[in-house]
Amino acid sequence: MDDYQALSAYYDRFTDDVGYADWADFFERLFAREGLRPALVLDLACGTGTLTRLLAERGYEMIGADASPDMLMQAMQNTMDCDPRPLFLNQRMEALDLYGTVDVCLCCLDSINYVTDPATLQKAFERVHLFLEPGRGLFVFDVNTPEKFARIDGNAYVREDEGVFCVWQAAVEDGLCAYQFDIFEQAGDGWTRAQETHEERIYTVETLTAMLEQAGFVEIRTYGDQSFAPVQGGEDRIYFTARKRD
Repeated sequence: MDDYQALSAYYDRFTDDVGYADWADFFERLFAREGLRPALVLDLACGTGTLTRLLAERGYEMIGADASPDMLMQAMQNTMDCDPRPLFLNQRMEALDLYGTVDVCLCCLDSINYVTDPATLQKAFERVHLFLEPGRGLFVFDVNTPEKFARIDGNAYVREDEGVFCVWQAAVEDGLCAYQFDIFEQAGDGWTRAQETHEERIYTVETLTAMLEQAGFVEIRTYGDQSFAPVQGGEDRIYFTARKRD
């Protein structure tokens, strides 16, 4: 089932505080730090393509891949005036199948946590490794930390925009965090309601590092949220970088 059948139409309206330009700036600093000027970049789990568009506007040739057809429809609409336009593929991470290798694979906004089966995530890491350029291909992703999941457990949040609002609640149990979304939109004199449930798995740094090593990655590093500082503990989000072995 597509997790974003209802949420995709409202996703950009409810995530206008994400700061995608800051993410793009961070990635460009990271490329420079790694001595890379990538030509072809894969935005894995690209969602509605906001980051894909920003990087395309900065001169990168972009591929966006996502498991949700509904999110990809939004992504294609959001990039209609890009020249050249990014290529979008309706593919799950563990079934990634590109036409050749890419210089960088980015996977943002805790999309890794959304792969709740560790065996499936292991396959996804192996597919990313396969399609990275040997010797210099870089894999970059972020995850929500166990500390963040502990902080949001049992809490409810509200996001609203003109004529629509979303209530979502988080509940953690047995290593999984379930998000219940209720979306209300004004329709005439009344309101319509749509519901979705999403799940994320809690992964530790040690678990993810071991999985990356098993997939063949080397030079595995972790950073604090959009910084190059070592992970101190207590962060809500951390970043991983890993290279494909030559």
